[in-house]
Amino acid sequence: MGAGRFAPSPSGPLHLGNLRTAILAWLFARSTQREFLLRVEDLDRVRSGAEATQISELEALGLNFDGPLLRQSERFPIYFAAIEQLKQRDLVYPCFCSRKDIAEAGSAPHAAPGAYPGTCRNLSESEREAKAKIRPAALRLRAEVNEFSVHDQFAGNYSGTVDDFVLVRNDGAPAYNLAVVIDDAACGIDQVVRGDDLLSSAPRQGYLASLLGYEIPDYVHVPLALNSKGQRLAKRDGAVTLEEITEHGVHPADVVAILLESLGLPSTSLQAALEAFDPVNLPREPWIVEPENIVQQLMPRASRNR
Repeated sequence: MGAGRFAPSPSGPLHLGNLRTAILAWLFARSTQREFLLRVEDLDRVRSGAEATQISELEALGLNFDGPLLRQSERFPIYFAAIEQLKQRDLVYPCFCSRKDIAEAGSAPHAAPGAYPGTCRNLSESEREAKAKIRPAALRLRAEVNEFSVHDQFAGNYSGTVDDFVLVRNDGAPAYNLAVVIDDAACGIDQVVRGDDLLSSAPRQGYLASLLGYEIPDYVHVPLALNSKGQRLAKRDGAVTLEEITEHGVHPADVVAILLESLGLPSTSLQAALEAFDPVNLPREPWIVEPENIVQQLMPRASRNR
């Protein structure tokens, strides 16, 4: 039937929003009889020990995974084999632009907001050689469309900009949009559940999947957990990680319960939530988290469970 996945970056402990998305990805996969895989997206922003911490957090919640753990840092040959395929079709070109160059060019009236304007698309060989002496090149996709449509279970048919996005960074590392598409296809992942801040990247990824001959997965972009100011959760918000909350004597099962309650699901166990799970009934608005209130809500549970 395929597989779903949870794919964190090992940049630190998972906060409540990450954990909530992990539970949702598990519920979507298990309710559709899919396997559920764990992938570590460690191409950048790696903090020592973060992978082990995140795995222990997910285990503490009671989430179970199928198959071996996959790390992107161990899969470079697979990514570069795909780059060679695209090169043979003249769908890759070197780009020497800095972020400043792109920001200034992107302000031009004809450029879509945030889209790469194609500055290096048609450079001559001599121009490329001259620029290469100044700055190493990234590799960009030579896109043949301006937009692409994907289907999302919550957003419906979603069309978004497809520009000449980066496939390989100028430090030689594969870019996220390349790696995620190849990994999902290679692992049989046909259901992608993740935060709705990534919805705008889905058309680029869907288009690249189509170029490589892959099936485009079913997308489910779920609402984020935000602080009271409408911003994504961060350290500044207080006790937002499992470790910080359990330091107050709260059991991980109590954290699971409040995450399930925020989804309108039975809070007694993951299995009870799975039996009642129906995507139609899930909230479509962000979950507003006030960490002090969360801890206060959980403390009575902790006292009862001692």
